[in-house]
Amino acid sequence: MKRVMIAGTHSGCGKTTVTCAILAALKHRGMNVSSFKCGPDYIDPMFHQKVIGVPSHNLDSFFCDDETLKYLMNENGAKADISVVEGVMGYYDGVEGKGSAHSVSTVTGTPVIVVIDCKGASESIGAIMKGFLEYKQPNMIKGFIFNRLPERLVPRMKELCIELETIFFGYMPTNSFTFESRRLGLVTADEIDDIKEKLSELSLLAEKNIMLDEIIKVSDVPYPVYSEPGLHIIERKINPIIAVAKDEAFCFIYSDNIAFLERLGCKIKYFSPMRDEKLPDNCCGLILSGGYPELYAEKLSQNHHMTETIKSAIESGMPTIAECGGFMYLHERMILSDDRSYEMVGAIKGNVFSTSKLQRFGYVTLEAKKACLICDKSDKIAAHEFHYWDSTDCGSDFIARKNDGRNWECIHSDKSLYAGFPHLYFYANVKIAERFVAACAEYGERYGQGQ
Repeated sequence: MKRVMIAGTHSGCGKTTVTCAILAALKHRGMNVSSFKCGPDYIDPMFHQKVIGVPSHNLDSFFCDDETLKYLMNENGAKADISVVEGVMGYYDGVEGKGSAHSVSTVTGTPVIVVIDCKGASESIGAIMKGFLEYKQPNMIKGFIFNRLPERLVPRMKELCIELETIFFGYMPTNSFTFESRRLGLVTADEIDDIKEKLSELSLLAEKNIMLDEIIKVSDVPYPVYSEPGLHIIERKINPIIAVAKDEAFCFIYSDNIAFLERLGCKIKYFSPMRDEKLPDNCCGLILSGGYPELYAEKLSQNHHMTETIKSAIESGMPTIAECGGFMYLHERMILSDDRSYEMVGAIKGNVFSTSKLQRFGYVTLEAKKACLICDKSDKIAAHEFHYWDSTDCGSDFIARKNDGRNWECIHSDKSLYAGFPHLYFYANVKIAERFVAACAEYGERYGQGQ
């Protein structure tokens, strides 16, 4: 299984731009390409998907044990001619050795190319290269791509690679474009009007300046042996239909979560809380994805048919997972940064409101204070938070703990509901999906829904 990771020295060094350039160029060559993103990112995989035309996947060593990580990479990449993995933050950045691009590359045996942002530097680039090559051993670093590098410095970068016994994989020229960003990360791919033109331009830049043949060559390494995670797949009278919110406001969806539900026998039906008047027919489970509901608050508020339908479904006991943006949507009111206020679903009493800084950012381990929809009492689940919003009632049915000792109560949960700011990745604890699907099937049997 050919595979390569495009890592970076730090966030903002150009990993996404370089990764999309390589994906576009390989795709233009007619190769069947798969892509991955390290960490709990939703937006970068959207860009990958725009390039290759099929879902991109996440690889996260905080969420998953080693065997699951190797399984997921092989499951989603084995049929491709080559898999390209985008790193997260700086190559070595993580939480006590977990969640980093370094850990993912080591576990999966994936060769790594590090992107260096060269703006404003010349000879000091050599110190950065030497540091990354030697900081931790073993590592999977095979060489470097030099982003925003003046053409006149290309010969010197080649010399440095020879001196440091590493590979020059090319460069991206100074003043090449970057994708726009907002405070929660990059602007999503669907929001960029000229995305196809930009990706075409990136493909040409990569074909001209990046050593694609060398990348393909270095990617050809054996894949490590692994064991497949065990699942409890139960034959049921009905196959649950799961309604999943998916539009501009709700677009943070792990493709592996969807595939997991399908593997357990579910049929997925997407709907738009902004445009549709009701939930999909015969659905017996609901997932309100994360995203940017604040950008579309007025439209969401004005769609009274949908807000009333969702509130009624939750009150009827329809199993529901609502995370971050979906949790925000369930409140009585959403208060924006300019104090404009909009009525929302009202299933969660209280208001959700904008703040000026990140709230409870990063990886957390959730511990259930009682048995609920997704787990038993005292079960622990790896999760992630990333939001500038807060609530007058964040819930108190779980305790979230960070590795630095901080902890807090969060999440509204009962036998049919999980609603809170933390995002869930089902492979972090397979019980999440198994219990959710079982509850959906029971609901469907009770009300004659499903298929």
